[in-house]
Amino acid sequence: MGPGPLSAELIDIDHFRAVDLRVGRVVAVDDFPEARVPAWKLTIDFGPEIGVKRSSAQITNYAREQLEGRLVVAVVNFPPRQIGPFLSEVLVLGALDEAGKVVLLHPDEDVPPGARIA
Repeated sequence: MGPGPLSAELIDIDHFRAVDLRVGRVVAVDDFPEARVPAWKLTIDFGPEIGVKRSSAQITNYAREQLEGRLVVAVVNFPPRQIGPFLSEVLVLGALDEAGKVVLLHPDEDVPPGARIA
């Protein structure tokens, strides 16, 4: 059976290992009124090796209080992306539910910011 409509081509393990996935803790959530699609500006602490990074995230189904202090998983080695007046430095990961809302990926136990996803 071939890949489904949302599937990508097959990659090898070295391609996967090239993607640096890390756990971070959301330390601030700011409004992003300039965004064309509703989004938050997140400030995320990835620990001493990577430091604090910013991300624009279309996750307005989460209230600010649900995000502040939360652990998230993000790609930290994509090039920064300019989104209007904001420079998004990391890509926070989530899955889409049946309604098309983003459900954030996160570890089910407390791990330190900067922990690598392997």
